[in-house]
Amino acid sequence: MKAVLCKSFGAPDQLTVEDLESPLVKRDEVKIRVRACGVNFPDALMIQGLYQLKPPFPFSPGLEVAGDIIEVGPGVDTERVGQRIMATMMFGGFAEEVVVPQSAALHMPANMSYETGAGFPLVYGTAHVALSCRARLNAGEILLVLGAAGGVGLAAVEIGKLMSARVIAAASNAHKLALARSRGADDTINYSHEDLRERIKSLTEDRGPDVIFDPVGGDIFDQAVRRIAWEGRYLVIGFASGRIPALPANIALLKNASLVGVFWGAYLSRDPGVVKRSFQQLLTWYNDDRLRPHIHRAYPLEDAPNALEDLINRRAMGKLVLTV
Repeated sequence: MKAVLCKSFGAPDQLTVEDLESPLVKRDEVKIRVRACGVNFPDALMIQGLYQLKPPFPFSPGLEVAGDIIEVGPGVDTERVGQRIMATMMFGGFAEEVVVPQSAALHMPANMSYETGAGFPLVYGTAHVALSCRARLNAGEILLVLGAAGGVGLAAVEIGKLMSARVIAAASNAHKLALARSRGADDTINYSHEDLRERIKSLTEDRGPDVIFDPVGGDIFDQAVRRIAWEGRYLVIGFASGRIPALPANIALLKNASLVGVFWGAYLSRDPGVVKRSFQQLLTWYNDDRLRPHIHRAYPLEDAPNALEDLINRRAMGKLVLTV
């Protein structure tokens, strides 16, 4: 099989595509013939040595795939062979074949394409667990989504509306904000041209957002956190800006606000029931045509370096995927 390999930490153009032996299947595992892989910001961090997880070299990036089960290990029902599934992993998805625990292989709806399936679990799973489980977003509350046209940001816009919140989408240009509006955003902020703090103040009549969903960090965090509402919840999703910010503790004290971390992948081992219940709701919404995943572009597997460069340089809206 072919796989994209990272042999030393560095830029995407240092990745190579090489032939490897097909992985062996152990007890309670399934082997997947990959049809598409999701491209995510942690992939870009991982190959640069900037992610909390540092796999041994050589490794393949890739946190989510969609494909077909072609082999099962002992303890797995052989009827699973041939199933169309989507799956998540800590790394290794940029390959023609992957092996995952059977519990990580989720049935894919018949009306879902492989490209959509490859871009679905991580962003929708993260956004839903963040809003429903970590923030406990209530109907009628104000939700501010930063980086609202990225994969996870756009998912948060959609899910926030499905949870009956008033959604304010913030992004860096008009095209991205138009996409967020098409997914239900009630108001928008272009933080390339507008003063983020003043615009939040105006849109919320000085109340501030009840929940802030932040996959960006950096300077955007510094501005947004100062406008959080009384008893607000600030969701830390990631740091696409490249800088991990620090919270002045007096802001949390004066607003009775909470800084809430969201590490969706940790639930897979620590409390998989949270993920299972979340996906039941997400797939119900998908089957009811209430979620509309946006695939910005699909690249062939060997073009993974260009896909990661486009992601790093914020040239994408919604999800990027690799096709295999």
